[in-house]
Amino acid sequence: MKGLIVERGGPLALIQDGGRFGVRHLGVTQGGAADWVSLGWANWLLGNAPQAPGVEITVGGLTLYAETSVTLALTGADLGATLDDEPLAPGRRFTIAAGQRLAFESPRTGLRDYLAFPGGLDAAPVLGSVASTVRESLGGLDGQGRALTEGDCLTWVGGTSGSERTLPSRVGTLPGDGERVTLALVGGAQIAGFSGTSVFEAFNTPWQVDQRADRMGVRLTGPELRYLGEGMVSEGIPLGAVQVPADGQPIVLLNDRQTIGGYPRLGALTPLACARLAQCQPGTEVWLTPVAVGQAREAHLRQLACWG
Repeated sequence: MKGLIVERGGPLALIQDGGRFGVRHLGVTQGGAADWVSLGWANWLLGNAPQAPGVEITVGGLTLYAETSVTLALTGADLGATLDDEPLAPGRRFTIAAGQRLAFESPRTGLRDYLAFPGGLDAAPVLGSVASTVRESLGGLDGQGRALTEGDCLTWVGGTSGSERTLPSRVGTLPGDGERVTLALVGGAQIAGFSGTSVFEAFNTPWQVDQRADRMGVRLTGPELRYLGEGMVSEGIPLGAVQVPADGQPIVLLNDRQTIGGYPRLGALTPLACARLAQCQPGTEVWLTPVAVGQAREAHLRQLACWG
């Protein structure tokens, strides 16, 4: 089957789906799309299942050459995408004809784009998922978890792309102009071990997204949080866990996180907040806001319901 040929791989273009579950007891992390909401909307535009495999393009640099015509969908950040040098805005489906080139340059807003294919990309699952985890060498085109490189060929499962669809207004994870970036956090078991001042400042002071950020985690800089509780034994780490090491600067753990850790935790960001954080460029100001477990669950279910 003809497909899309990678002419330029970029710094980190990865095949991702909804993630790898039921394997953390083996020391294998979750993986999957960092902004799972954008992947879900890209798949929705084509009538795919929300977790169907696509390409996660981080900070641009990817160029694809089409050997055959196909309808694709693009959502997420604005990475300066072009189709044969013509601007291509995210948040839409489009057709690339044989002989055309699709290119992604550099971030204008956000960090990650998601490219969906009819029926999802065709790749062999490893431990139940095709999600690429570079650190663990799992998933992707050849099962080794590597980023896309020159010469790779992307093919897809196929099937109809469904009827034309348009994204509803104000969907996705990128904030509007002038909108405060808030990240919902469910308090954790160790939150009572932090000083009262630290808890107050955590939710009433802005944080900056640090340069030290990747698919494993994002460091936030701001007021020093002081933990006064007892030492901890290492325990399981969920998506969005907000660990606070000795320097008092929190680290939000994301899809490629380790499976256990021993730092005290302020709590965990909700999955929706993790998706939003995954689109925040270094230097972005963010605010943590406390939510109850029930609120987080309802918000998550509402998002899933959007995709039917």
